[in-house]
Amino acid sequence: MGRRSARGALAGAGRSASGSSSRGAARWIAALLGALAVALCACSNTADAPRSARAPAPDAAALEPAEPGLVPAAPAPAVSAAATAPSEPAPWPRARPPRVETDWCIDGVDALDEETCYVLPDAPTRTLLLYFHGIVPPGKESQQKTNFETVVSRAARRAGVAALMPRGKVGLAPKGYASWWGWPTGGRAYDEHAASFVAVFAEKRRKLEEIAGASFSRVYVAGSSSGAYFAAALALRGGIDADGFGAMSGGGGRATPELATLAPRPFYIGFGAHDTVAGSARALAGVLRGAGWPVRVAEHPFGHGAKEVYLDEAFAFWREHEAR
Repeated sequence: MGRRSARGALAGAGRSASGSSSRGAARWIAALLGALAVALCACSNTADAPRSARAPAPDAAALEPAEPGLVPAAPAPAVSAAATAPSEPAPWPRARPPRVETDWCIDGVDALDEETCYVLPDAPTRTLLLYFHGIVPPGKESQQKTNFETVVSRAARRAGVAALMPRGKVGLAPKGYASWWGWPTGGRAYDEHAASFVAVFAEKRRKLEEIAGASFSRVYVAGSSSGAYFAAALALRGGIDADGFGAMSGGGGRATPELATLAPRPFYIGFGAHDTVAGSARALAGVLRGAGWPVRVAEHPFGHGAKEVYLDEAFAFWREHEAR
């Protein structure tokens, strides 16, 4: 009886100790779980925290260029639309002079001044034709004036060149035409007037260049009838600097002392089969060829006077020599 009571007491004590241990373990586990939860929360907060402003040290390989001696190209600067837009072409002609009232220039031909007409083609050009008329009667209208200005303006525009048509002087035309405008075609008249004419032509050229807004780098000198003889005299005596000459319905076949000293220039000679100047025109061609000048002679079934075909052929002949 005493042994059973002691055994029961021990069992009760064991049960009591076992219950006490279970409760302690539960509290310990709960505390451990709580600590783990706090640790996990702290790790999560550290991952979400903002990084330091100091960048991590670059990898050593990143500091070396991909290839020795090569430097990365700088990015191309931005180009504005205005910088890439094509520039506007300069106006042609650049300016127009004040309107000039003169009877010398027909409709459709511009007046440079009271005694000079001019033509500019539709597109810019650096080539100028200086053309001398035949003898022209005074007055507002005349067939001679209308014909030569029409011929020159049409041919020049067709060729795409500028043209100057100055007027001669009264008193220089042949006998019987004392009141008509003409040119100093030779002899004493040439000696007295040619140089002053050439100086005036240079000034008129300068005025036309101001209007056009460009200088003329190539100049041709030609004329018809009296103007053809004047153009030939200037060429044979070196009276004017030109890239080529033309004599239409005229000539003047006498050599001059100056001819041998002059650089040869292409010279076009055109005349009509029914014109009395044919002999003089052929003589001029012979003199020029003898001096080594390139010459083209063209005969057409015409009478006397300015013709468009002469200038068309002259421009083509001159241009053949431009590329040489």
